[in-house]
Amino acid sequence: MGEQPLNVLRSAELKRRGIAAVEEALRAGPVYLLKRNSPAAVVLSADAYQDLQRSAAQPVTARPSCLEWLLDLPPAAAGRSRGVIDAELNEQRDW
Repeated sequence: MGEQPLNVLRSAELKRRGIAAVEEALRAGPVYLLKRNSPAAVVLSADAYQDLQRSAAQPVTARPSCLEWLLDLPPAAAGRSRGVIDAELNEQRDW
């Protein structure tokens, strides 16, 4: 997946056109304001900013580690031979 070009607004354009340039650029998403050809700030629409604030306010729920997940698995049925396991796997395959 290639990177998409940044939606940028150079200081000269901002000085020349003012807020109209920002409003126009916001239609394409977040706007990177450049200072000396480097991103200096990002302007978001009010809706995008509120979405960001809502997601930041959501508590982060800890997910189990791989080891915890494995340890929580039910124990395998005892006494299954390799042939029985292979047969069960073959029944589940679509190919």
